[in-house]
Amino acid sequence: MTIDSDGFAAPPALVEHARRFRAEGGPPARPRVAATVLLLRPAGADFEVYVIRRVAAMTFGGVYAFPGGGVDPSDSQAHLDWAGPEPAAWAGRLGVAPDAAQAVVCAAAREVFEESGVLLAGPDAATVVGDVSGDDWEATRQDLAARRRGFAGLLAERALTLRSDLLLPWSRWITPEFEPRRFDTYFFVALLPAGQRTRDVSGEADHTMWVRPEDALGRAEAGELTMLPPTLVTLAQVAAAGDLAGVARASATRDAATPITPRLDLPETGEPRFVLH
Repeated sequence: MTIDSDGFAAPPALVEHARRFRAEGGPPARPRVAATVLLLRPAGADFEVYVIRRVAAMTFGGVYAFPGGGVDPSDSQAHLDWAGPEPAAWAGRLGVAPDAAQAVVCAAAREVFEESGVLLAGPDAATVVGDVSGDDWEATRQDLAARRRGFAGLLAERALTLRSDLLLPWSRWITPEFEPRRFDTYFFVALLPAGQRTRDVSGEADHTMWVRPEDALGRAEAGELTMLPPTLVTLAQVAAAGDLAGVARASATRDAATPITPRLDLPETGEPRFVLH
């Protein structure tokens, strides 16, 4: 997939979905609320972002994206120690009710732990837990991913507080109407906590890597990495921030409530392309 001033080239599988949807008609699927997290870390004078490639059998399989997934019912029912902006403050940034905002933030923290092994929590509001890559933590992560335990229960058992202040809101994207599975996804950025490391732990990914945003964009344009518009646009935005401090400053003024939905143009002649609106 490539990106230029005319929009984004579309993978053939998505073009097929769009043509089928147009031919068959019918109502679009209802989007499921989801959250995804751009984990960032310093890399010399620059910074890198963590990306994963979804396994081919999954929705959007073979595509590079950021750790994330759908909001689980347990995320909205969680009663847990909470540090950082309260759900009411998050509601203002995300454009939803406080309970829905809490669910999105919990989902972001839960999913990044499930899919990368990084835990955005600490013993108190000023600290973050250290290395969570040991066997006992891995068993806990697997239980969480399999829904044998809830995220709130995990934190309570470990006497940990969710550090919502480590998540910075960035944007909101809704899957195009032609897709049979759609998501209303809130994007966050977060700095990799000191002492923690990402691990290739998710059964939903077949490849993971740390990469400079500019390099990821270059490889996508060269056809080496397949990425959808939300990933491409977000990588370009964080790259434009210059450094990690710039990313944090940019987040403070970003609109994370108004959704963006890519539209796929299907001309009679010429290449189908995604455009944003």
